[in-house]
Amino acid sequence: MKNRILIIALAALTFTAMTSCSSSTESSNLDAVLENIHNRKSVRQFTSEPVSDEHREIMLKAAMAAPTAVNYQPWRFVVVTERAELDAMADVLPYAKMLKQAPLAIVVCGETTWMGGNENPYWDQDCSAATQNILLAAEALGLGAVWTGVYPNAELVNPLSEFLGLPGNVKPFCAIPIGHHDGTTQPKDKWKPENIHYGKW
Repeated sequence: MKNRILIIALAALTFTAMTSCSSSTESSNLDAVLENIHNRKSVRQFTSEPVSDEHREIMLKAAMAAPTAVNYQPWRFVVVTERAELDAMADVLPYAKMLKQAPLAIVVCGETTWMGGNENPYWDQDCSAATQNILLAAEALGLGAVWTGVYPNAELVNPLSEFLGLPGNVKPFCAIPIGHHDGTTQPKDKWKPENIHYGKW
């Protein structure tokens, strides 16, 4: 009888420990995700250290994990690593001069047609989600990155499209300079409860 009670007690303790461990892991994972979101910042100063191929692929995989209307996945990515090309692209994009420092840029583009050649009204929203995932992945990897807007400004879209040799149904959405940073740029607290409305405005 005593042995039976002991076995039951041990089983209960084991279950409690496993449950506690599982809850602790879930809490830890949640904290890490939220911390990464809140630590993301726009970094505009970079060192000369290159971004590894492994890290580049991690960011691109994160981009392609973004939500997308009817799972169409209109995003296309142009990866630029050559110093001369980065410098030249900075001359095309007046708001992305930090490209002259960055060792890597990912230009997020979108296929603007879908379903029988009709216009895709959601491509820019899908590309926005992909862009955010790149920025969050960069933060998680200890890299710096900044979203520099291109679309819908025709004065930026047209010259960048020509520079990259994009086909007619693909438009550049934004350019993301990426690289290692010195840690001086700090995240901003953007929490403003007054921007929230419940039920109706």
